[in-house]
Amino acid sequence: MRFDLASITDQGGRRRNEDRLALIEHRRLFAGVVADGAGGHGGGDVAAQLVVDTVSAALRECAGRGDGMQSTLLTDALIAANEAIVKAQAAGGALARMRSTAAVLAIDPLSGHAIWAHCGDTRIYCFRRGHTAFQTIDHSMVQQLVDANLLAPREMRRHPLRNLLLAALGTEDALPVQVAAAPFAIADGDVFLVCSDGLWEHIDESAMIDAIGHADDAESWLTTLAARVKRAAPPRADNLSAVAIWAGAPREATVLERAARKNTQTAKQ
Repeated sequence: MRFDLASITDQGGRRRNEDRLALIEHRRLFAGVVADGAGGHGGGDVAAQLVVDTVSAALRECAGRGDGMQSTLLTDALIAANEAIVKAQAAGGALARMRSTAAVLAIDPLSGHAIWAHCGDTRIYCFRRGHTAFQTIDHSMVQQLVDANLLAPREMRRHPLRNLLLAALGTEDALPVQVAAAPFAIADGDVFLVCSDGLWEHIDESAMIDAIGHADDAESWLTTLAARVKRAAPPRADNLSAVAIWAGAPREATVLERAARKNTQTAKQ
């Protein structure tokens, strides 16, 4: 199966970009890492860079050894990144209160499986034939409201508490990393997206999927998403960053699914 990888980052309406990302291409491993730093005054971008550097190093070491991918690899990498941030906080000043979200997706192209892990509200999606096959669950106050049936999922993006996180790297407390329970089997036409909240807050999943059917490749898809976000976002919108991994022929799979739905709807009329 052929894989196509791309990434994009933009400071949005902010004075500095505190997002960081990495795209890894190896014979035994394709991976994307996105981190969204917080803390201000230069601390957020330092925290995010520590996440990306630490996780990327762990992934490259694993690929170099030829070890099989396990979810524990990603858990250990995020815990190591958390420890690196906590250690750097000791310098004080702008670094004292720095934090970062993190999301990492790793694909074994030989076995056709993916694993993932995340902490915070940086998300991982898998879109399959016009549907959301998988989406990570945010560590946030609004997500808890949704889980308690006190808020509709469509209301998350505009809720006044949407930026209140319940977990992020840079803590001495137990780190609630969410990981894949088992390797995720990849199908031809799957689209994976790892993105900061600066992207997903301003474009919903249906629009993300719709754009797949009009894009030639992963890069043009991300460019389209970023353009739509910029049109919809307010003047001081957050940084946006994303990594996309396309498996096989997503555009064709999405177009075929649309046609099948249209035929089904016509048959019911």
